[in-house]
Amino acid sequence: MEKYDKKIWGWMFYDWAAQPYNTLLITFIFAPYFTSTVVGDPVIGQSLWGIMTGIVGVTLAVLGPIFGAISDTIGRRKPWLIIFSIFYIVGAFGIWWAIPGMYSVTWIMILFGIGMLGMEFSQIFVNSMLPQMSTKHNLGRISGNGWALGYVGGLLSLFVVLLFLAENKDGETMLGNPPLFNLDVKSREGTRSVGPLTALWYIIFMVPFFLWVPDEKIKIQTGAIFKAMRELGATIKRLPKNISFASYLVSSMFYRDALLGIYTFGGIYASGVLGWSIIQIGIFGIISVFAAAIFTYLGGFADKKYGPKPVIILCVLILIIVCTLIVGTSRHQFFNATLMEGSTLPDNLFLICGVCIGGAGGALQSASRTMLVLQADENRMAEAFGLYALSGRATSWMAPSLIASVTFFTQDQRLGILPVIILFLIGLLPLIWVKTHEN
Repeated sequence: MEKYDKKIWGWMFYDWAAQPYNTLLITFIFAPYFTSTVVGDPVIGQSLWGIMTGIVGVTLAVLGPIFGAISDTIGRRKPWLIIFSIFYIVGAFGIWWAIPGMYSVTWIMILFGIGMLGMEFSQIFVNSMLPQMSTKHNLGRISGNGWALGYVGGLLSLFVVLLFLAENKDGETMLGNPPLFNLDVKSREGTRSVGPLTALWYIIFMVPFFLWVPDEKIKIQTGAIFKAMRELGATIKRLPKNISFASYLVSSMFYRDALLGIYTFGGIYASGVLGWSIIQIGIFGIISVFAAAIFTYLGGFADKKYGPKPVIILCVLILIIVCTLIVGTSRHQFFNATLMEGSTLPDNLFLICGVCIGGAGGALQSASRTMLVLQADENRMAEAFGLYALSGRATSWMAPSLIASVTFFTQDQRLGILPVIILFLIGLLPLIWVKTHEN
């Protein structure tokens, strides 16, 4: 990492603090556990997971731009971050009560959704502070380093869970020992403890952010909220005239939705199609997150040298190829070619795909954050990231719904990935009209 002052390090530490919600809860540990063990029926579990994430997406789409506009008008971000940090912590800790085969999962879904909203809303305000960190020329590098640092944090937290907490069917962690603290194996307390761990991790590692990152002074204004709503409406009305910004929002809406589909259902896919255990999925996660940390860090160099647009295009193309390989591979076949009994090709190929998903996905998200900064009015940055959240969540129901629908009608989880490829392809087209200061 380059030499940065405390302000930049504090800002980047948000990614380190918040990443375990994605790594541990959404993708590699809790999601497969919820569908396979808490609900007990992968089909029903996947449907409930899709409903919950859809509700979160709609809520974020409606409230994200509003909160961002108000924050821009009032001028402070940290009070909002405190509120949504509480959401994050409460939601993550609630995972502890996700008991195997529980009668009703409603409260678990509500708590998880609250935590997910806390993470997503907090990102709006943290991302809007990126322009304060340095000049535009260096923002891609800083954004890339932040994402890379976050992936390292996610990787370390995943190691902790697999080595000391998450148990397999024999009640042992990856080290071959029972979970720490005499956690009960039968009620899966080791795996459930991933929630409190995620909450505690966030509490500890958000301290540098709140100590080192300065906040803007309060601007006392009469009717600030009504002014914010008027300015938000004016921004939306101006979008058709700002072809580049509008095109980027449309583009990112589709390719980020596709990426969310891969992240959300990757662990579920490995469990259902390949029959992997939680620990196997966790090892897959380690490989994926390690690749994400490396390639996101390197992607920051490419972003700084070539700009975010080429990075975005390359990453989307890589993800299209990866999804095509996943669709063509099952436990017994590779693009209709029958595999030998006991072949490890599907497992090895999925591990390679995990490296590509982690690397390309991480660099894609980092470059996307930089691109948004280059498109937006620097005086309305939180509002712009609110619109970015809106564009990303307005269709957040699409990937999960299409995956679930295609899977249901074809009765094939592999074919359920086909809509993701289509969404990536649609996302590439509007990039033709997207311009940056490098163009």
